Amino acid sequence: MSQLLSKDSFAIGQVMPSVLLYEPSFEGWLTAVYQVYDRKLQYNESLQLVAEDSYVPSLISTATSVNTDDEQAQRVLKKLNALLGPSGMRQILWGFLSEKDDIGTTLFHIVKYAIDYPKRRILEDLGHLDVLELAQTVKSVHREKHRMEAFVRFEHTTDDIYFARVEPDFNVLPIIGEHFRQRYQDQHWAIYDLARGYGIYYDKTLSTPSRPADLQTITDLDDAVLSNPTSIHSPDEQRYQRFWQGYFTNVNIKERKNNRLHKQHMPQRYWKYLSEKQILPNADYLQKKR
Repeated sequence: MSQLLSKDSFAIGQVMPSVLLYEPSFEGWLTAVYQVYDRKLQYNESLQLVAEDSYVPSLISTATSVNTDDEQAQRVLKKLNALLGPSGMRQILWGFLSEKDDIGTTLFHIVKYAIDYPKRRILEDLGHLDVLELAQTVKSVHREKHRMEAFVRFEHTTDDIYFARVEPDFNVLPIIGEHFRQRYQDQHWAIYDLARGYGIYYDKTLSTPSRPADLQTITDLDDAVLSNPTSIHSPDEQRYQRFWQGYFTNVNIKERKNNRLHKQHMPQRYWKYLSEKQILPNADYLQKKR
C-alpha cells in the first residue's frame, strides 16, 4: 500500500508530540494530517489533532503547532478524494464544520482507517466508534443547515442589501450559501454569523446571464449595525415588518395554542432574529379591528 506522504521521521531523542495544534481551518487540519504521516506519528494511539483556538494546555501532553501549508493540504485532499469519493469528503467537511472539540482527532482516526483499508467502505462501518461519531455529527449539522435555510430572515436596508443575522450551533455558512445563491440571484444580500464573526455576501452586479456571482466573505461590519439593524432598515422594511407582525398576531387561534409543538418545529433559540417574534406586549396597532 502506498503511503500518504513523505518518509522523513523525527530525529532520535526528540520528544514526540502527543498533540498537534492546527490553525482553525479545514486547510489547517489537512496540513496537520500531512504532518502526522510526515513525522511518522500515525501509530501513536494517544495522538490528538486539536484546533489552536480550542486547545487547553496540559502538564501530561506535549503540543506542537503546525503552520498551514496549501501544498500539503492539497496533497491530503487529493488522497482523501481518491479514498472516500465526493460523498465521503462531504461527510468529512460537514463533520469538521461541527467545530466539536475532539473533531480533529475523530476525523484523523477515520482518515487512518481509510488509508489502512483502502478497499473497504469504511464510512458504512458504524461498528467503528469514530465512524459512528461522524455519522451522528453529520446528521446534527444537516439538521442545523436545514433549519438555517428555513429560518433566515432577511431585512431590507437603506443600501438596498437584504441583510440577515444568524447564530447557528455549527459553522454552517459555508454549506448554506449555495442554497441562497441559487434562489436570490436578482438581489444584493448578506448573511452574518454573529457567533463566529464573519459572513457571506452576494453581489448581483458580478453575475452573468448564465452564472450567478460567486459568494464573498465579509468580516468588518459596524458593531452598532450588528446589534441594532433597525437603524439601517429601509422604509419598505419597516412597513413589511409591521404587516408581517400583524398577520402573525391575528392568524393565531388562542384556543388552539400549543407552545410545546411550536417550539418543537421552531426552536426558541432562533426567535430573536425572526421579525414575527419581535412584537411588543402593548402592540395594540397589530390587533385586527372587528
